This record gives sequence, structure tokens and C-alpha cells, in this order.
Amino acid sequence: MPNFKPNTGFKLGGQGGPKGVDRRLNLGGREEACPGTPLYRKTLDNGVKAEANNDGTIFIDESVEPGSAEERQILAHEMKHLTDMKVGKLKYDDNWIKWNGEEYPRNKGKILYEGEWVLEGGKQFPWEQH
Repeated sequence: MPNFKPNTGFKLGGQGGPKGVDRRLNLGGREEACPGTPLYRKTLDNGVKAEANNDGTIFIDESVEPGSAEERQILAHEMKHLTDMKVGKLKYDDNWIKWNGEEYPRNKGKILYEGEWVLEGGKQFPWEQH
């Protein structure tokens, strides 16, 4: 039987180091925003900084500096969207967004909200209030 010492943890080399170091994984050219959430860097349209996707991935614009405060803020925001999708508060496709069961039409980068077509990502949307 192997020699087992209780109360000893499994450690991989290189886990030490200064606080605040970006420890995201890079697996085959894919980063992870947090464990199990693939992050892909690409050029996004019209000044969009990031997108949370139905498949559980996040796209982040190549202009966002890796490890920056801006990136951390953006990823926290997109992770909230992914959480809302996983618990059923938020759903979307190309033609609509559904928030808490209420459906809003979507067309050409705008969403019909309170009688007006508003650019996606607008802070007045309830799903953007976090």
C-alpha cells in the first residue's frame, strides 16, 4: 500500500508567486475566464468589448489587454450573463432576448425596449444592471 500522509494536499509546481498574477489556463490556444469557461480573443464588431455566448464561452475583443483591470471588469460582467443564462433568467437568439420570461425583439444590433429600439448593451436594460 502506498505511503499516505493525512492532511497533506496535492501540489503542482509553480503554484507560488505574487498575488494578482493572472493564472488563467491556456489550453491549445484557448484561455479560460474561470475553470470551465472558455475565453476566445477575437475582433468584435462596433466597439463591443465582449460577448457571453449560449454555449458557455466568452468572446473578448483583441483590444482588451490581458490581465488588465479593464479585462477583469469585463469578464466579471460577462460571467454574470453566463450565470443568468444557466439559471434561466436570460435567454437569447438572433431575433429576441428574454429576461425573466419577458421577450424583447432584437434586430440589427438593437433591442425593442419600452417602445424604442436601443443599441445592444445599453445600461437601461435590466440584464445589464450588474
